[in-house]
Amino acid sequence: MPQAPEAAELAQAAGLAGADVPVGGPEAEQPAPVPAPDPASGPASVPAPDPASGPAPIPLPLHRAPEVAPGVAARRPAARRGPADPVKSLMHRHRELCERAVDPLEIAAGLEAHGLTDRTASRYRHRDVFSLAEELYARVPGIVRAPDAPPPPRPGRDTEARAGWTLLALLPGAACLATVGLLRVTEGVLGGGARSAVTVAGALLVLLGLRASLRRGPLRAESRPIGAATVYGCWLLGYAMYGEGLLAQVMSGGPDGGWAGDLAPLLGLALAVAPAAWCAHLFSVHAHRKLAGSRALEEFGAAVRPVLLGTVALFLGALLVLLSLAGLAYGGGVPVAATALGVLLFLSRLLAVHGFPEPATTGLAAACAVEAAAPALILAGRLPGLDSLARPVDALIAAAGTGAVPTLACGAAALGLLIHAAVALSRASAHAAARVDTK
Repeated sequence: MPQAPEAAELAQAAGLAGADVPVGGPEAEQPAPVPAPDPASGPASVPAPDPASGPAPIPLPLHRAPEVAPGVAARRPAARRGPADPVKSLMHRHRELCERAVDPLEIAAGLEAHGLTDRTASRYRHRDVFSLAEELYARVPGIVRAPDAPPPPRPGRDTEARAGWTLLALLPGAACLATVGLLRVTEGVLGGGARSAVTVAGALLVLLGLRASLRRGPLRAESRPIGAATVYGCWLLGYAMYGEGLLAQVMSGGPDGGWAGDLAPLLGLALAVAPAAWCAHLFSVHAHRKLAGSRALEEFGAAVRPVLLGTVALFLGALLVLLSLAGLAYGGGVPVAATALGVLLFLSRLLAVHGFPEPATTGLAAACAVEAAAPALILAGRLPGLDSLARPVDALIAAAGTGAVPTLACGAAALGLLIHAAVALSRASAHAAARVDTK
């Protein structure tokens, strides 16, 4: 026996307008008579029930369309959806970087240092790293500074600071020039011991001035210096002064007795500290300008490489002039080995300033190894059956003189550092911490 609600649904599904179906009450227990169909309204939808055959069968209700079926949700294929805000995960991952950054460029450099490129920035719905960094800088609140805290140093025109580190960069050259002048004036007046004391005192003054110039200004490295780099630098400077005399004695069957040193390379290199500081400063200024005007990492790399090559060429020109003047003071020409050494020292310091001290130390170590191997191979060739070890060095010295050894050693190392610098210093991360120092 159908219930009252079912009878009501049956009447609606059959379209029997005007049929009164009792709902509720005692009359709901008896089946309601169905009126005869009207010939004008078409065929009947539901036949009259037969009392002899028992309860009338209830026809199934008509199905509705799936989109309007009551209580039935249409099944749709599940779609893979990423996070609604893809930048949010990156923001939490690099929150400290974003909080301490003073501009979006530092964030872009930090993201690049973590391996994020323009291609991977598209995963975060940005065309490049710079636009992604701008969003991170805008969304992450910076660290609130104290009211009396000084603002972070920014690149700019600070005449007093430039004058300060320029004077410090002139100290090594001034100390070396004073020592050489004193030795020239007192020649034939002071004895051997006194001249040696003047030389040692002058060398200490040069080292102190060099240390002061490397602790402040554009040649100042933020990272902790590697102790081996200092040892390698002292070796190369000592070889520039005494190396060719040592090789000449070894080739002639020595060494026997002492040999005189050449002060012209040291004088030219000491005077070149000031041009090196200014070249490093110009490179940092122009690199930051390129970084501020670039909208992609590839664009910045392509713009900063000519700046690097121009900086090295500018320093090379200044170094050649100073070495020529120093050579004229001692009656000699331009020492090619000292030129290669100066470029090597400049590139190694430039890499250390921008956060790459390990490659710089490796380049210095390679030059030291070649210079030390030359006399060692000559001496080893004197042993029976090992004369073939000395043949390459003998052929090189016979073709280009004793200066060919330091020229080859420093030139090859400088070329390797230049290639590495063209790759490393064309990254934005190399210029994030290396701000133009105005301290």
